[in-house]
Amino acid sequence: MSTLREFDAASGLHVGVWEPDGEASATILAVHGITSSHRAWAPLAHQLPDVRIIAPDLRGRGGSRSLPGPYGMARHADDVAALLDELGVDPCVVVGHSMGGYVAVTLAHRHPSLVSRLVLVDGGLPLKGDPSLDPEESLRRTLGPAAERLSRTFASAEEYRTFWQAHPAFADWTPHLESYVDYDLVSDGGRLHPATSYEAMAADSRDLVTPGNDAVVALRDLAVDATFLRAERGMVDDPGGLFPAGWVAEQVERQPRVRVVEVPDVNHYTITLSDAGASAVADVVREALAAAPV
Repeated sequence: MSTLREFDAASGLHVGVWEPDGEASATILAVHGITSSHRAWAPLAHQLPDVRIIAPDLRGRGGSRSLPGPYGMARHADDVAALLDELGVDPCVVVGHSMGGYVAVTLAHRHPSLVSRLVLVDGGLPLKGDPSLDPEESLRRTLGPAAERLSRTFASAEEYRTFWQAHPAFADWTPHLESYVDYDLVSDGGRLHPATSYEAMAADSRDLVTPGNDAVVALRDLAVDATFLRAERGMVDDPGGLFPAGWVAEQVERQPRVRVVEVPDVNHYTITLSDAGASAVADVVREALAAAPV
């Protein structure tokens, strides 16, 4: 068993830490996706009850939503580096989901002394865009449903749960998922809306499609071993996944420090938010902890 503790770091980042009831066997950093929060890692904490999991809400999200820009992968990487320094964490395994994967590889590049291994959960590799579109338009179409959600308001927590329950990615509704959704709904002047700042999402999206961006350079010059877990299905449970298998194979040919683990029967969301997905991630985390230098 582990217990979630939340606090605000000196930098202003809101942080969730799952602390084992006994002595922790290891500490890892877990970085969430572009419109997510630390609560996305609750299923992983359930699978790793002996591991201390440090999971910040990135700037512009969750409890860190009021922190201003600039945003971008380098800014997020520097934010989490400051957090690890504040907590006195030695080099650790870093897990990143979706956009968090790009933050993770950028952290390894900018702050190599803090990272021993990377676990990239359906994120961190270049996205396959539509060659007929410019990169920003291609990314806009990929993230369109998430952007539409951020523009909406909701009458109640129950209405927001109903919205997520109808999402094609979630065939099974769980207590972890309900806690994740409830945390994501915040009040602003009596209006209930998702916690992620649209400005933050838009800025980070632009950063990821800028030629030669920090994450691209970081992946090219990767100096630590990484495992990429590929979800079989995409953001709306579509077949082929956000990262098609053939595309992933091409990318890892260019970067031999990355190995690939296929995760069947999950989509881009449920690879972290379901027990099956979290179990697959936990297996790779344990492998990374075993291989990490002491």
